Amino acid sequence: MTTNKDKFGSECIITDKFIAQVSKIGIIERAIELFELKNSKGLKKNDGKKQNRLKGLPKLEDANWAGTKKSNECTLILTEGDSAKSMAMAGMSIIGRDKYGVFPLKGKILNVEKARFDKMLSSAEVGTLITALGCGIGNEEFNLEKLRYHTIVIMTDADVDGSHIRTLLLTFFFRQMRELVDNGHIFIAQPPLYKVSKGKNEQYVKDDAALLVYLTQKALESASLHVNAEAPAIQGEALEELVGKFRRVGNLIERMSLVYPLTILEALVYVRGLDAKLLQTCSEVEAWCAELQEKLEEVDNGTHRYRVVVKEDKERKVFLPNIEITAHGVPHYHALSRDFFGSTEYAAIVELGGTLQGLIEEGAYVKRGERNHPVAGFKEALDWLMAESRRGINTQRYKGLGEMNPEQLWETTMDPEARRMLVVTIEDAIAADQMFTTLMGDQVEPRRDFIEKNALSVVNLDV
Repeated sequence: MTTNKDKFGSECIITDKFIAQVSKIGIIERAIELFELKNSKGLKKNDGKKQNRLKGLPKLEDANWAGTKKSNECTLILTEGDSAKSMAMAGMSIIGRDKYGVFPLKGKILNVEKARFDKMLSSAEVGTLITALGCGIGNEEFNLEKLRYHTIVIMTDADVDGSHIRTLLLTFFFRQMRELVDNGHIFIAQPPLYKVSKGKNEQYVKDDAALLVYLTQKALESASLHVNAEAPAIQGEALEELVGKFRRVGNLIERMSLVYPLTILEALVYVRGLDAKLLQTCSEVEAWCAELQEKLEEVDNGTHRYRVVVKEDKERKVFLPNIEITAHGVPHYHALSRDFFGSTEYAAIVELGGTLQGLIEEGAYVKRGERNHPVAGFKEALDWLMAESRRGINTQRYKGLGEMNPEQLWETTMDPEARRMLVVTIEDAIAADQMFTTLMGDQVEPRRDFIEKNALSVVNLDV
């Protein structure tokens, strides 16, 4: 109403006498009784959901049963961004909102390593997460009996950013809500990175390593390697073991290529091993360098020139191979040290070389099903088999959970009957805490040591 009260003809004045008379007839008490009766019926009908469901918290989609007697059946899904949240919400439409809540984490949450406790609590995302869980925070305030969600699932993308967010969350739970970890309430979802399909058959694959395993298994089905035209086939477990050894050394060479050129490392597979003890004999090193020179000239594509020479280390009294690679008129020099020849990595390369030496003879071929292909080397045979395994197979890569449709997200990541999850143990949380302290703390020396020790293991570098 917009009419001013002075426009009315009279003004209602409630006197104390009127209030006393009304209170005597019991109408107020009756109204209160009716209100309490209606409220109690509503709570009984909804098992307390109307009273306990949280509202008004930014981004949080609270489960209907969270905070009720059925809290032990509730799951809170922590997603990476709003798009993944939307897909999770759509996926929940299959079974309803009673048991599942969703909270999106936008970008990287607060650095719990450097933030003060009061600043951490003032973070909107951290504050909402604490309220949603309902069990408090810290040693004095935490109460596990008040936990509103008994299953907490970290559901982030299978990339570098997703790994960072998982580490932040694990560190937060370990330091501020450790009993959640101790009692097995924290889980990590395992969303697939790929979907592979052939005809009507579909399969979800977790990551690149799992995809390689899947395609390799397909490649080796009905496959055989014939080292010459008359030789018996290498197949089954023998072929699988040979492929496994080749792959393991290949992964090792890929990591080492951050320090040494890939062409040199690959050539070493096909050159006889050089024992570190022989580095004291110049003639032995010269003969070995000649073999490496010959092998490098075989892979010369015209853009690079290779020259392998021997240089004496007078201080250590050894002779070491030095490789000069000239590209576009600019020379680059690479020395193979005594430590290199004494390393386990070089020993693995030599062992593979011994296995492959003389394996493939004239007339060798590889066969899969009814198709066969002549080969001059084991790598060529494996490459052909892998190419054959991809025939008729469609591979779809998901850049993020937001790219899945609701049915796919439910089927692969949320369905309790089919999903794959990792339960977080106290050892996992301690490892995450130590990692975070090393990489995000104020001490520079531990961070430098970690980088120096793990530089060769880097596969995906996010810069």
